[in-house]
Amino acid sequence: MPIHLIRRIAILGALSIIGIIIIQVYTLRQSFTLADEEFDQSVRLALYQVAEKLAKVNQSKLPKQNLIQRRSSNYYAVNINDVIDANILEDYLIQELESRGINTDFEYAVYDCQSQDLVYGNYCKPSDLKETKESRGVLPTFDDLVYYFVVRFPSRRGYVVGSMGQIVLFSLITALALIFFLYSIWIILQQKRLSDLQKDFINNMTHEFKTPISSIKIAANVIKSHPLIDTSDRLKKYSEIIVEQNERLNNQVEKVLNLARLEQDSFKLTLEQFDITSTIEKVVNAEHLKVQEQGQGEVMYEGLRSSYTIIGDKLHFSNVLHSIIDNAVKYCTSIPRVIIRAYVKGQEVFIDVVDNGIGIPKENMENLFKKFYRVPTGDVHDVKGFGLGLFYVQNICEAHGWDIKVLSEPGVGSTFRIIIPHNG
Repeated sequence: MPIHLIRRIAILGALSIIGIIIIQVYTLRQSFTLADEEFDQSVRLALYQVAEKLAKVNQSKLPKQNLIQRRSSNYYAVNINDVIDANILEDYLIQELESRGINTDFEYAVYDCQSQDLVYGNYCKPSDLKETKESRGVLPTFDDLVYYFVVRFPSRRGYVVGSMGQIVLFSLITALALIFFLYSIWIILQQKRLSDLQKDFINNMTHEFKTPISSIKIAANVIKSHPLIDTSDRLKKYSEIIVEQNERLNNQVEKVLNLARLEQDSFKLTLEQFDITSTIEKVVNAEHLKVQEQGQGEVMYEGLRSSYTIIGDKLHFSNVLHSIIDNAVKYCTSIPRVIIRAYVKGQEVFIDVVDNGIGIPKENMENLFKKFYRVPTGDVHDVKGFGLGLFYVQNICEAHGWDIKVLSEPGVGSTFRIIIPHNG
């Protein structure tokens, strides 16, 4: 993946994360405010009902103003200016709070309005209400003074947050998603660093190979052209092997360098208008001679015979066909027979390379064009190569805007189809 694309992903990801965090924090604050207001309203209604019931029991009237006062976030005072029966007060508080779904701990206290002294108080837990009610005995009744009572909710904040369970859950899921996203970005950056190290190593290695390869080529040609070589069939054969293998090594190095340029976006096609019929015929003739030199086999051309021009890079087009044919010959356990067919259908040119090789299993298809990937051939590794040929083929096709497809049946053979728009 190019570094500029990774930077864009990282920047967009960072902006998205910041936006999500801002929205999430705002949503949580708004939700907490709404839940807190709902809690406050429910508590006020419950306390008002308790005050009304106490007034009804005492047959008195409630104050018209400042009946219920919220002194802090979790502290309420109720001024009824009348006699308070602690038994009735506690029962009414439990009933009204439960009826409004407020199932959290609370404590209440009764104060003397004149002296401000605490007369009575108790702490109630919803989980222990039944047990508390059965074991508390008879609470005192105060009828000689005028009193007010207060109610405090020590776990109010936790209760309000707990009532936001769905929103909190979504927030946690969002936080996990953000963590996984950041981890993925970190993994991508690590993979990019390792990929760059690999590319640098391959580039340096291949460039270092160029000098000795050139030297070997010069020395081999000098040796091959020496008069003494012609006097010995053995020396002549060895000199030809040196030249041939040196050329093969040079082609592999050039292929690696071209792939490195492709990946670094420094690779440029030399576009020109050329005749694909004559170009294919030259490739077929060269490959057919190569197959004949190795033993038996044939490479044939069928299809277009008249000139048909397209716009593209002629050299790389030829290399693509050479690579596909080389693979067809290498992955064949019988006498290789490769047929290249070229035909026009609609607005597209189709070039099929059909072989009678070992075929490609379906499970290997998705990895076929990956760099360094080679289709497994069992325990015997007698097929030579780096696994770069088809990777090169796909990249050249993509650079031209061509499509490439593979049809294969194990044990029967494969067909590599290149689809070229007729305008090149």
